[in-house]
Amino acid sequence: MPAGGFPRQAVAPGMVRVWKPEGALDLGLVLGPLRRGPGDPTFRATPDGSVWRASLTPAGPGTLRVRAYGAEVRGEAWGPGGEWLLERLPELLGSADDPAVFVPRHRVVAAARHRRPGLRLTRTGLVLESLIPSVLEQKVTTDEAYRAWRLLVRRFGERAPGPAGVSERPMWVMPAPRTWALIPSWEWHKAGVDDKRAATILRAVRVAARLEEAVGMAPEAARARLEVVPGIGPWTSAETVQRSHGAPDAVTVGDLHLPGIVGWALAGDRHADDEVMLRLLEPYAGQRHRAARLILLSGNTPARRAPKMRRVDIGRL
Repeated sequence: MPAGGFPRQAVAPGMVRVWKPEGALDLGLVLGPLRRGPGDPTFRATPDGSVWRASLTPAGPGTLRVRAYGAEVRGEAWGPGGEWLLERLPELLGSADDPAVFVPRHRVVAAARHRRPGLRLTRTGLVLESLIPSVLEQKVTTDEAYRAWRLLVRRFGERAPGPAGVSERPMWVMPAPRTWALIPSWEWHKAGVDDKRAATILRAVRVAARLEEAVGMAPEAARARLEVVPGIGPWTSAETVQRSHGAPDAVTVGDLHLPGIVGWALAGDRHADDEVMLRLLEPYAGQRHRAARLILLSGNTPARRAPKMRRVDIGRL
């Protein structure tokens, strides 16, 4: 087995770009939010330290392998979208992010930042790639959402270009907007997706071009455009622009666990709601999402609450 974690087959070498970041960079921390569960068919981390992503870019499907070599990062890409992915490699790894502007106001946050100097906020430049799985995560357990994403991408996407697509456990590129729009209702149900979430995704892909244009907007303007689509609210828009824009202030509201985690870490209040959480994060205005991520990374969290939504197997209905 080669170092990349995929068997050597008759696949042409990919395009290569080497980039040297300024300061510390932790690939796992930066790219981890893009992974939708351990079985995500569009994301894989291999034993040699590489991170692989399969994406649907404006230029077409592409596969990107990223690996750190000392102070440098080497990106290798395949497929029609490979050049697009390499061009945006620095932003994907946080070059547009400026962690130095962040000033910790609490000991727990300062300690987490000290322990995690390689944390940067990724910017993918792709909206639907983060929007659709975020819609799937609405009002269900993460396991249900990850399963739906995995099944739908494998059933209706295409194999990733390059070696990732021809391995024994291939990676997949998510479906194009038109393909999402043509998924029959029974396939949504088989994947455990209720009519409400499926309808939201269908409405979004019908205006996919307009939503992807939001990449060129400021995060708040992009969120406003996303929320024009019925079924997309503040929770979903924040989860999307955190990834597509690298938005440092897009704190997630409406989450079952986050207010209690922030409340516990900053005030010993495990029953904090969104209002309390936002008040506690006021000292981090402009950087509230980064502060929340550092709190999550601190390990100073209360025991998780049981999910309020009962798990229902839509496929059996």
